[in-house]
Amino acid sequence: MEKVFPLIETRRLILREVTIEDAGDMFKYLSDIDVVKPMGLDPCQTVNDVWDEIKWYESIFQEGTGIRWGITLKDSCKVLGSCGFLNMVTKHHRAEIGYELSKDHWGKGIASEALEAVVKYGYRHFHLERIEALIEPDNHPSQKLVEKQGFRREGLLRHYEYTCGKFDDLYMYSLIKEDFNDMSFNSLS
Repeated sequence: MEKVFPLIETRRLILREVTIEDAGDMFKYLSDIDVVKPMGLDPCQTVNDVWDEIKWYESIFQEGTGIRWGITLKDSCKVLGSCGFLNMVTKHHRAEIGYELSKDHWGKGIASEALEAVVKYGYRHFHLERIEALIEPDNHPSQKLVEKQGFRREGLLRHYEYTCGKFDDLYMYSLIKEDFNDMSFNSLS
């Protein structure tokens, strides 16, 4: 994994490293039950809880097991959400992708734009072959989001995680590099 945290720029967004100074912005969405419930997290109660999340972002980057970018609009440095990889297994060229976005920005194509940029980055710079997304069966917007990016549902992982005092079933989605390349080529036609 790279030593310097990479910056990703899209048409409307800057994806960048988050810092402790972003904790207040992040608290707004990480304390929202509608945002964090699909992530299997309890809402943050204090800014200190957000600091723990930021420290986790730092640790996965330092360990080489993941990377999480803060999502910002080009005309604002305010963090609206995050997107990135976790559970990276370099030996097998695969990683899991995760994301969340402040409810104020749902339905504006921001998550889609960030997800596409992060997926491209993963294939080009981390030489991934497979990117996985684990999504709760009731999270239809997230399922539509990844399907729009070309991810395919592979099956249901029953009682795959224990979060917030219960066992969760999760759909396994994947995007293989070849499928992504075919999709990218076809979109240029």
